[in-house]
Amino acid sequence: MAMTFYWYPKCGTCRKAKNWLDDHQFAYEAVHIADNPPSRSELEDLYKKSGLDLKKFFNTSGMKYRELGLKDKVKSSSDDELLDLLATDGMLIKRPILTDGQKVTVGFKEEDFEKSWA
Repeated sequence: MAMTFYWYPKCGTCRKAKNWLDDHQFAYEAVHIADNPPSRSELEDLYKKSGLDLKKFFNTSGMKYRELGLKDKVKSSSDDELLDLLATDGMLIKRPILTDGQKVTVGFKEEDFEKSWA
């Protein structure tokens, strides 16, 4: 099954993940996360399938996250509020996100990709 790879081309971590996918000959659709971010319902689906805490979906090192002062807000908001917030701007979303429709990984660590996708 083809995978969906949400990424930001200027992000070094995203480029490393893309190289890993290419080196391992995975078929995937690359989606520019800032130009075509996942919808709120897609984000909710990714979140539920990932098994991760929703806070892990935030790009905490991003300028937008800091500009909006989200550090404290993220701690006290409901999942619905957090999903609504993530859906407002693709630059708030941690990247890359890789999914095959069943599994979801957020971020890139080679050993995690090996475990999840190899």
